Amino acid sequence: MPEQLVTAPYDALLLLSFGGPEGPDDVVPFLENVTRGRGIPRERLKEVGKHYFLFGGVSPINEQNRALLDALRKDFAGHGLDLPVYWGNRNWAPYLTDTLREMVADGRRRIAVLATSAYASYSGCRQYRENLAEALATLEAEGLEPPRVDKLRHYFNHPGFLRPMTESVLASLGDLPEGVRAGAHLAFTTHSIPEAAADTSGPVEDHGEGGAYVAQHLDAARLIVEAVREETGVEHPWRLVYQSRSGAPHIPWLEPDICDHLEKLHGEGVPAVVMAPIGFVSDHMEVLYDLDTEATAKAAELGLPVRRSATVGADPRFAAAVRDLVVERAATERGRSVERCALGSLGASHDLCPSGCCPARTPKPAAAGADSPYA
Repeated sequence: MPEQLVTAPYDALLLLSFGGPEGPDDVVPFLENVTRGRGIPRERLKEVGKHYFLFGGVSPINEQNRALLDALRKDFAGHGLDLPVYWGNRNWAPYLTDTLREMVADGRRRIAVLATSAYASYSGCRQYRENLAEALATLEAEGLEPPRVDKLRHYFNHPGFLRPMTESVLASLGDLPEGVRAGAHLAFTTHSIPEAAADTSGPVEDHGEGGAYVAQHLDAARLIVEAVREETGVEHPWRLVYQSRSGAPHIPWLEPDICDHLEKLHGEGVPAVVMAPIGFVSDHMEVLYDLDTEATAKAAELGLPVRRSATVGADPRFAAAVRDLVVERAATERGRSVERCALGSLGASHDLCPSGCCPARTPKPAAAGADSPYA
């Protein structure tokens, strides 16, 4: 087999995601999983979950993951890769521990892990590694030998992630009325997180104002803006903005919020806006509710033409990028020198998360890193 298609030592790929409810009866139990340990009353969770009920209690994230699973399996098979793909979630079925238990029963011993988060942060990286460590500890307590798991690097600047989003931005610009298209502002959105969590995201050397989380998003946004300029001849004004804040009001979170940003742009006379959710891999609830519902309603109230570009979802180019990441990491694990595919100024991210990377407020064991208890 050609070197670029060898996946050894890996014998499986695990798609690791957040999970979401798939019916009205799932909403509160799902939110109880998400908020476990925070002591939030059930009645409050019903209020928090109201946006899920607007969509029949169904988050699109699980269906999006099924589509991505299908795309990955088709891509792997089409390139002769005999690498089975499994799926496990943090907060809803199929649960991560159950999936790892299934993988062990199937004889899988060395697993590459793709998290559905492209950027460095506690919730987007370290917490998934904590989930892996907790699941492996459960298997060990059951008398099973835990497999080795290796999380694939961050892929925010891989062309297979960026190019589909660039085309979506171009399509959204093309869908705006011709008279406002050239002056349209590009609002790149991602999940807001506490400023303290942003400042400590990434390796210790990247800690600082915004940390790796903000730096990586800015790099991705600049790459898309430049690609749009090359395609259209227009350099659109842009800004990285935030959405989906959920924390206590006295704790500083990353700003500006997308709705506040739309009001500011309207006041400045901006003729139109394209909202580009670069922080999200798929069109899950934060996109459908916070952008397609709340932000779009705010734009309508202002009389501001707005379009929302698509996420990468199950785009075949993203599936190909995942194959590239698996083969790249596999070659590295075999001691081979590889050329890492990454655009922009930041270069390819680390394979192994170092100690002190994206720390939690309460330290917990985390797999797939330099400080992993499971080598």
